[in-house]
Amino acid sequence: MLKEMMENVRKKTPLIHNITNYVTVNDCANILLACGGSPIMADDSNEAEEITTICGGLNINIGTLNKNTIPSMILAGKKANELSHPVILDPVGAGASTLRTSTANDLLKEINFSVIKGNISEIKTLAVGSGTTKGVDADIADKVTDENIDDAVKFVKEFSAKTGAVIIVTGETDIIADSKKAYIVKNGHAMMSNITGTGCMLSAMTAAYITANNDNMLEACLASVCLMGYAGEIAYKKMIETGAGNSTFRNYLIDTIFNLTSEELERGAKYESK
Repeated sequence: MLKEMMENVRKKTPLIHNITNYVTVNDCANILLACGGSPIMADDSNEAEEITTICGGLNINIGTLNKNTIPSMILAGKKANELSHPVILDPVGAGASTLRTSTANDLLKEINFSVIKGNISEIKTLAVGSGTTKGVDADIADKVTDENIDDAVKFVKEFSAKTGAVIIVTGETDIIADSKKAYIVKNGHAMMSNITGTGCMLSAMTAAYITANNDNMLEACLASVCLMGYAGEIAYKKMIETGAGNSTFRNYLIDTIFNLTSEELERGAKYESK
């Protein structure tokens, strides 16, 4: 299953429109190229719709939100909906400020998202319309653990039913769910939190995966999440072997996604269904 998802991306080379975080925009472009996709970054409202029409999918990330890009997000999202293109929302920092929270809620009202991806605090904020978060990191009180995993899965499935989107909750344990089925993913390494942008990169790559596998979005999201986590594990091993640091870790992460075979992903993915 994961093998097919990965091979479809590399075969179809989906073109992805990104309105994303300027802190990580270069990494998002590179991760798309590494996984087999192709990036366009266009956040001016004068071209957002036009660029969307030539792309296969849209990635909206509110990490460095400002008043100029919000209209572009709405214009591009509505155009993508009109064209039946998949759209992913990464509500970075929702709950950390009034602007972020209200914008994320407005985007949910204006756009039909195929996938919503965030940490558990961000997803809870969207589900209830308000909340708190530790900057762009999940609040420790919201952490998904083995003890509360069943309740977390139930919550995520309910939010999926409400929004019609596949929900990805990222953390030490990842949850990917629609209204009926969920996957629990255990890939990844703590080192991934020591570089900027792994979450943003995952959103961009997931946009490529759902665009190339439009008829199987839940499993496409699973493949993308497993790929990012497994690549993090491999990159960490290489970093330790070479005595490198976090900057080189980022390069190893991107290199691994470029070089990893679909057979290796199938063997290395750690997931179960719920």
